[in-house]
Amino acid sequence: MKFLFSYLKQRKSAIIIFVLFSGVFLCSFLLYHIPTGAVVYPAVLCGFFGSVLIFLDYRKIKNKHKLLSELCRYTEDITDNFPAAVTIDDADYQKIIRLLDEEEKQRNTEMHIRFSDMVDYYTLWAHQIKTPIAAMKLNLQNDDSELAGIISEDLFRIEQYVEMVLVFLRLDSDYTDYVIKEYSLDAIVKSAVKKFASQFIRRKITLVYEPLEANILTDEKWLSFVIEQVLSNALKYTKSGEISITLESPETLCIKDTGIGIAPEDLPRIFEKGFTGYNGREDKKASGIGLYLCQRICRNLGHTISAYSALGAGTEIRIGLNRESIEIE
Repeated sequence: MKFLFSYLKQRKSAIIIFVLFSGVFLCSFLLYHIPTGAVVYPAVLCGFFGSVLIFLDYRKIKNKHKLLSELCRYTEDITDNFPAAVTIDDADYQKIIRLLDEEEKQRNTEMHIRFSDMVDYYTLWAHQIKTPIAAMKLNLQNDDSELAGIISEDLFRIEQYVEMVLVFLRLDSDYTDYVIKEYSLDAIVKSAVKKFASQFIRRKITLVYEPLEANILTDEKWLSFVIEQVLSNALKYTKSGEISITLESPETLCIKDTGIGIAPEDLPRIFEKGFTGYNGREDKKASGIGLYLCQRICRNLGHTISAYSALGAGTEIRIGLNRESIEIE
């Protein structure tokens, strides 16, 4: 019914002209004392045939509208399925749309090339910067001073930021290297914890660890990145106390700290891109990218990640690993 009203509105001018002409003829016949039937009868016949023509035109326009509505659902090769142009306006509009479509495709191609060049450049940069970092770490290995320990931690943090750049680039690239198979969760977590051993020792933070007797379907490298990010945040915001790593049924990895916690108003947004919250503003070093990447990776791997926290009562991150479906972006 809505389309019918729209159609009648579109043909309003022709209908008004027909009624106006019929009125002009009727008035002329009356002024010359000619029987009104001489104009009413032809007007009725014209109205009947006009109604038939309007019905046929309405059906044609409706079919055309239906076809164009179907085309709106597609994003590729839309210009190849245009209905035949009936009027000059149709042909002009189709020509304009084809030109715009070609321009958009060309622009998308150029943007894709620029994005690929950017990914290649920063990927090369990230791999190159790892060489001096590794060299500096090697030079500090034989130095047991407190300053060397602090510098080693800073280098480790830089290495994490470099890895974060690589992850950020790879998530939206065409060659994300997921290797999905069965892994030992205990081996993955122990490898991640080992990287933070010196920080646990220097800060005198207790690690409560229970053997994680579970085999999970995941990607070792990407899940390791998630666990390392969570551990890094736990250490960053825990000045004293402990960090516990446990496994709950069904295959939920729980990493809990006794740190400063998260403000209630910030908790729903901690996985948003660029969001730092109160803790990040106080720390002035948070990027708001780490947990965002963790959520993206978990979604791609078919896992879940959630946070539970209260100010002054620590934070618990729960990673659900018992997932059957794998969704790769």
